Amino acid sequence: MRVWELRDGFAPEHLRLAERPQPQPGAHQVVVAMRAASLNYRDTLLIRGGYGARIRLPLIPVSDGAGEIVAVGAAVRRLQVGDRVVPLFFQRWQGGAPDQQKMFDSLGGPLDGVLAEYMCLDADGVVAVAPHLSAVEAATLPCAGLTAWTAIVSDGRVGPGDTVLVQGTGGVALFALQFAKLAGARVIVTSSSDAKLERVSALGADATINYRTTKDWGRVVKDLTDGAGCEHVVELGGAETLERSVRAVRIGGTLSLIGVLSGAAAALPLPLVVMRQVRLQGITVGSRDGFEAMNRAIAAHRLHPLVDRVFDFGAVAEAFATFDRGGHFGKICIDLATAG
Repeated sequence: MRVWELRDGFAPEHLRLAERPQPQPGAHQVVVAMRAASLNYRDTLLIRGGYGARIRLPLIPVSDGAGEIVAVGAAVRRLQVGDRVVPLFFQRWQGGAPDQQKMFDSLGGPLDGVLAEYMCLDADGVVAVAPHLSAVEAATLPCAGLTAWTAIVSDGRVGPGDTVLVQGTGGVALFALQFAKLAGARVIVTSSSDAKLERVSALGADATINYRTTKDWGRVVKDLTDGAGCEHVVELGGAETLERSVRAVRIGGTLSLIGVLSGAAAALPLPLVVMRQVRLQGITVGSRDGFEAMNRAIAAHRLHPLVDRVFDFGAVAEAFATFDRGGHFGKICIDLATAG
C-alpha cells in the first residue's frame, strides 16, 4: 500500500511517498481503507520536529482521518465490513478522566498516522461516522471537532444564555462557534480579518471584534456583557492573549486553554485569577465517550464541518504549504481515495 512518511528527518521536504505491506487484522482489530484526512497545527509542528525525541522515524504523519472498514478480526462484534469510521486521536482514552496511559498513544506521533491507503486499528480505537457526513467532513472531527466539544460541552458545560468568547477562525474556533450556538449560547468571535468576521457572523456569531484595530478587546467584551464579562473563553492565542482573556471573563468564569499560537510562556496576573475565582482548564482533545456524544449532536442537528480546500493524495506537500500560509477559513483536507 502507498503511504506518506517521514524517514530521513524532520522537515516538510522529508515527506516521501513509500510502499508498506497492507495490514491484516488481529483478533480484536479492524482494517480501515482511509478515504480522507485533515490537517491540524499539531501536524505541521510535528513534521518539523516540534515534539522532540519521543517521535521516532520512520513515521506516517497526520492524526485525523476517516475511512471504511474492509476487514475485521475474529473477535470483533461491534463493527463490520462496510462501516464508515473515524480513528480516535487518543487510541486508549475510552472515557473517564485522562491519565498518562490514556494520553500516551496518539495517532500521527508517536503512532503512525492516517496518510496511508489502509490502517490497522483496535476495534475500540474507531467510532462511527454520522450518516450525513462525507468522508472529508468526518475527517475534520478527531482533533479540532472533539477539542472544541470538550471545551464547550464536556468540560465547559456551556448552556443557554451563556456568553462565549472564541478567539480566531481556525478549525477549533469554528467548531467552538458551532457547538456553542447548539448549546444556546451567545458567541463573540475575534479575528484580525474583517472578511472572516463577516463569515462568522453569517454562521451565527452574535458579535465580532477585530483585534488588530481594537487592541483593548477585553474591554469591548466587558461592554458587550454589561460589565460582567463572558462565562467562557476559548483561549487559542496563548502568550499574547491570555491576560486579556482573564480580564474578559466574568467572576467564576472558565478559560479553556487550547492553543499557544502566539507563544508558550505567558505573564499572567495571578491575583486576577485568584480573586475572581477564574477556572483555567487545559484542553487536549478528549475521549471516545466525548466523541460519541459529539457525533450524536452532529447527527441530530445535521451539522456540517467547514472545509476550505481538498487536495489529492499526491499533493500532500501542497496541502501542508497551504496550511502554513494561512488565510484559509475551515479545514485543509486531503482526499485519500485518490491514492489508487
